[in-house]
Amino acid sequence: MPTVKPSRLLVIASVMTTMAMIAIEATIVSTAMPQIVADLGGLHLYSWVFSSFLLAQTAMTVVFGNLADAYGRKPVMLVGIGIFLLGSLLAGFAWSMPAMICFRLIQGVGAGALQPVAMTIVADLYPARERGKVQGYLASVWAVAAVVGPVLGGLIVRSVSWAWIFWMNIPVGIAAASGFILFLKENSTHQRRSTDVGGAVSFTVAVTSLLIALTDIGNQHPSELAAAAAVFCIATVIFVMVERRVTHPIVSFALWSHRPIAATNGVSVLANMALIGLTTFLPIYVQLVMQRSPTMAGFTLTTMLIGWPAGATIAARLFHRFALRHLLVTGALLQPLGAMAFVLLTPNASPLLAAMGSLVMGFGMGLISVPSLVLMQEIVDSTQRGSVTASNIFSRNLGSTLGATLLGAVLNHGLRGSGKAAPVTSDQLRQLLNTHDLAAGDAAIRLSLAQALNLTFWAVLVLSLGTVAVALLVPPTPATDAALKPAVDPEPR
Repeated sequence: MPTVKPSRLLVIASVMTTMAMIAIEATIVSTAMPQIVADLGGLHLYSWVFSSFLLAQTAMTVVFGNLADAYGRKPVMLVGIGIFLLGSLLAGFAWSMPAMICFRLIQGVGAGALQPVAMTIVADLYPARERGKVQGYLASVWAVAAVVGPVLGGLIVRSVSWAWIFWMNIPVGIAAASGFILFLKENSTHQRRSTDVGGAVSFTVAVTSLLIALTDIGNQHPSELAAAAAVFCIATVIFVMVERRVTHPIVSFALWSHRPIAATNGVSVLANMALIGLTTFLPIYVQLVMQRSPTMAGFTLTTMLIGWPAGATIAARLFHRFALRHLLVTGALLQPLGAMAFVLLTPNASPLLAAMGSLVMGFGMGLISVPSLVLMQEIVDSTQRGSVTASNIFSRNLGSTLGATLLGAVLNHGLRGSGKAAPVTSDQLRQLLNTHDLAAGDAAIRLSLAQALNLTFWAVLVLSLGTVAVALLVPPTPATDAALKPAVDPEPR
């Protein structure tokens, strides 16, 4: 379903506006959450403000990707923007923490449409040999949002009500929607399919219950964990039965099991599992173990945000010279190289070592993310492009969730103490964050925390090595590489 080219730059501007709205959401909400909790209460529900958004987004990604293939990119994108803006409007009026969680869930449903459909629109607009450059621009949007979000969130909370961190999405979303309405022109060649309602519902229930079960691992609620696991098993069985019978399934087993797609999605899962360990636990190590400032901890992660778009941009420029598989494997090889820096960290090490590790892993992710998406989009026809794009984004989100859960369990195991190390409680860690003078007891806690985090970084290294192993399973795709070669000699630079 190709899109008319003359206005494609304006459509890409709308895509980047949409992606910026999603990218800035996580960091700006994190900055405002202390003030939100102070106003609404419900500190014990703090994590669910983020989890509800992620649950809905992850569960709905594949559903909306499939709908975009059936009904067109524009209507699904506009519906997604509408749902996201509705959730944003309501979140600004939240009167309690449960209400905030409910409205964030609505936001997450909309976000589940925006990201995969936006990437699919890019694939429709540009041939493979040109697409990498645009993907590099989109990667830079995420990098800029990660830096701007906390600053903007702090300014909004200090100057006006925290509600405006949600309401500011409304004019941005309206501008993006207007761009799609005015400039995105699709050919009316969509295949009208019967909607797989049973598959969509059972898939959403299965994924949501799985993520809830993973979130509950390590908590003192075995009954809730067992209930979530039981719901996941039942919903999964129903989902498989439904998908094998319908003509147009939400998830095509034949598509997902195709070796290039399966292996590439496997790389995305493992790479994002490793990366979430970096973004989650490195700031803790820098602040509590190395006793550096929050600004320095932020610096060690900022280098990753520089490396990621740089890797994506370089990959885009090398598309017509090297096979996508080669770029993907190179990015995977950089993951354990960067992870080694964190294994080598000590309380007295320089933060520059952590910053260099972040830079290398971020650069590797740039070489992985863009080539993997282009590879998958080019081995299917346009009627399946939305589905494979959604499957890759779903794999990324699932990897982040699985990684946070798995590595969190590793950290908790280390904190429970082994050998002579004493167990460390969450109250001790909270007190340590507010301690400026290093007492003897604090030194013992820091030592235990350093050992636990070192064990976590070893787990990150193992996941990075797994990324390399799976990347080597991605087969060569001659048809894709042929599509990346320019039809004429490239212009001299």
